[in-house]
Amino acid sequence: MLYPLLYILTVSISSAADAGQGGLQLFPKEITFAAYKVVLGSRKLLTALSVSLLRTVVGTFVTVLVTAMCAYSLSIKKLPHRNTIVFLIVFTMLFSGGIVPTYMVVKGLGLIDSFFVYIFPMLLDVFCILILKNYFEQIPESIIDSGYLDGAGDWSILFKLYIPLSKPVVATVALITALGHWNSWFDSMIYINNPNLKVLQLFLREMIVESNFFYHYSNAIMLNSEHVSPESIKAAIVIITILPIIIAYPFVQKYFVKGIMLGSTK
Repeated sequence: MLYPLLYILTVSISSAADAGQGGLQLFPKEITFAAYKVVLGSRKLLTALSVSLLRTVVGTFVTVLVTAMCAYSLSIKKLPHRNTIVFLIVFTMLFSGGIVPTYMVVKGLGLIDSFFVYIFPMLLDVFCILILKNYFEQIPESIIDSGYLDGAGDWSILFKLYIPLSKPVVATVALITALGHWNSWFDSMIYINNPNLKVLQLFLREMIVESNFFYHYSNAIMLNSEHVSPESIKAAIVIITILPIIIAYPFVQKYFVKGIMLGSTK
């Protein structure tokens, strides 16, 4: 499991001669960060990285907020037509409109070539709604009643009682949402034409899958005195792409398994 990651890291900091040899490489023979200099010197990559970071932060916050509000409403057993609403929400997990109808809706809302096309279509996640809803239902109703007696409304109960008591599940939902936003590239490909709004993952795909590497980096490689290889630059782009999630994951990992188990099995 660790070898592919170690291999990519090794290639990204290897010289052009060593990176082009291929084969089994565990450690670089000669360490050089020339590939990272070339990659981080690309304005397009930095723009794509900033778009992905902004999308992940804003999208995760808004999605967790709206998902918690929806889950709280559905956890109230006295909610009129509660079972019907839950059925309609779960129904969307099994059937969707498809790419063409979804594109028509997005276009009708005026979200083409807009940053908000990354936010609104992913505003609610049914799986996360069910996790939060199931966990909220385990909170004793006496806590809600005591809140009402103290003069608290539904907003206060949600933000001052439910969410603080549900930190493991909320952290799990935040992690799932953040991973979804960070790894997403297909929506950027079909909805975005402005190159300044494309995400980092789409940039990575264009570099590796669509063979647009030399179009972006041929001049930078020729001007670099250390003769950086294409393999090193591709590996450096991959490392830069996965690094933010690798850094963030340990801080929420302790909540992940606990939150999934509490929110789903019970």
